[in-house]
Amino acid sequence: MNIDLKIAQAAVLEPIDKIAHKAGIPEEYLEMYGKEKAKINIKLMETLADKPDGKLVLVTAINPTKAGEGKSTTTIGLADGLSKIGKNVMACLREPSLGPVFGLKGGATGGGYSQITPMEDINLHFTGDIHAITEANNLISAIIDNHIFSGNELKIKKVTWKRALDLNDRQLRTVQTGLSGEKRIVSREDHFDITVASEIMAVFCLSKDLSDLRNRLGKMIIGYNEDDEPVYVSDLKITGSLIALLKDAINPNLVQTLENNPCFVHGGPFANIAHGCNSVIATKMALKLCDYVVTEAGFGADLGAEKFIDIKARENSLEPDAVV
Repeated sequence: MNIDLKIAQAAVLEPIDKIAHKAGIPEEYLEMYGKEKAKINIKLMETLADKPDGKLVLVTAINPTKAGEGKSTTTIGLADGLSKIGKNVMACLREPSLGPVFGLKGGATGGGYSQITPMEDINLHFTGDIHAITEANNLISAIIDNHIFSGNELKIKKVTWKRALDLNDRQLRTVQTGLSGEKRIVSREDHFDITVASEIMAVFCLSKDLSDLRNRLGKMIIGYNEDDEPVYVSDLKITGSLIALLKDAINPNLVQTLENNPCFVHGGPFANIAHGCNSVIATKMALKLCDYVVTEAGFGADLGAEKFIDIKARENSLEPDAVV
């Protein structure tokens, strides 16, 4: 058997607008990112409100090895298998983080002949969603420090908000910032999380729409004031700016399997720090479009799958019809 990369590069892909048509997505909601990937405007959900949901299949595993346990490969293969026997099906996966992609685990687009494509694009910059989440996260950090520099009206005493970068960079886990020597600048210890472990990624994937996302962003705690009371993002009055950065990222990404079946790849929270599932928006949109939706939850059954059931499903009236 060829290696995954050669198999993916040899694949004959269909134009993404043809894949969208196969999934029942009208052309006016299709936002092309080249010939092989597209975003689906979230406004499509308004037209699907009266359609019944399809069946939801969750893929999980025992506690995974360092290289993973094959949940994505199984998810894609199961979706292709259901299509092979004539079922109308979509897969829903998380977007890979550059940390694991350049680490031991590698990419997250399946393996062998059970892959989604374009593999390199999905594993790397894709449609820029993770970049947008990184910038939104770091905008909050920049505003916090600028607020303190400019007089600290909110009397912020302790900052708990961390900066983000979508790479494994051990040297940045704990850093000292504010060393430029500028007058009134406050030096402090700071920290970097990988973007997919950020709180923005978590709330992004649990949000139902832009309004819900704005509300969730505003409720995030960035630190504590001199009276040990929490200070929220809404106190900084920047939720509009954050939404401006995330307005395109909120739209699910459409790609295809090697067998030319539709797949949403949207959102990518880690399961050890967040809930480890693709976005609610992509899952609910897929359920309206297809008879069967196959999705995964990160890590093992006692982590990602439990969080899928207890958090994602419970908050959004979802109920898996089967667990593999």
